[in-house]
Amino acid sequence: MFVSLSIVRYPRYFIPFALLSMAVFRLPLLFTSGLTFWKLMGCGKNGTFDIKPDWMQWGLLAVWEQEEDFDRFQQKSFIRKWWKTFAHEQWTILCIPYEAHGKWDGKQPFIPNNAYKNYQGPVAVLTRASIRVSKLKSFWSNVPGVAQNLAEAEGFITSVGIGEVPFVRQATFSVWENLDAVKQFAYRKQKHASIIKKTRSEEWYSEELFARFIPIRSQGTLNGTQPFILQHVTA
Repeated sequence: MFVSLSIVRYPRYFIPFALLSMAVFRLPLLFTSGLTFWKLMGCGKNGTFDIKPDWMQWGLLAVWEQEEDFDRFQQKSFIRKWWKTFAHEQWTILCIPYEAHGKWDGKQPFIPNNAYKNYQGPVAVLTRASIRVSKLKSFWSNVPGVAQNLAEAEGFITSVGIGEVPFVRQATFSVWENLDAVKQFAYRKQKHASIIKKTRSEEWYSEELFARFIPIRSQGTLNGTQPFILQHVTA
């Protein structure tokens, strides 16, 4: 199993085509061979959960049976041709699931690969949640502090905020130098650790998923730079 995340930036004058793509892409995705799970998403402005959308930036998260299925999509798909025509930048990262718990729309889309138990190297993290409407105020009031801590965390490389539905179905995809850096931020940073406790005690989420991945490919740019330069990966 392989997981890809493509983040695409459109010129401002092509924003209508970006919005249209969220409807147009659904049909070809339904008939893409080797694709077992996918989500079309918008993006936030500040690299994490964000109440302000970035209308020029959009995402596609996809789960593939084989690496060859992903390669075929990248080379021949209608979606790839659309991006080449209307978008001016694309960053795609391809990963192997390392660890996952929780559900997304009642499913567990990521099956960890046990061959990488002793892996040492960069790690990608997906944190995704459906926020209860009654808890939206509490959730969003805590987001700015977490975003600042994330950007300042040791071992942090890059992140992007993505979401299926504005305000209520949100996710952050981040890349870190190693697993220790992830754990340091998640459990030892006082601000973040206290918010994790709040999500449990106050029941902010109706559904949540946390997954870690091993990046195996990274290509393209966003805002003129490469978000992540991948070195050699071994099990």
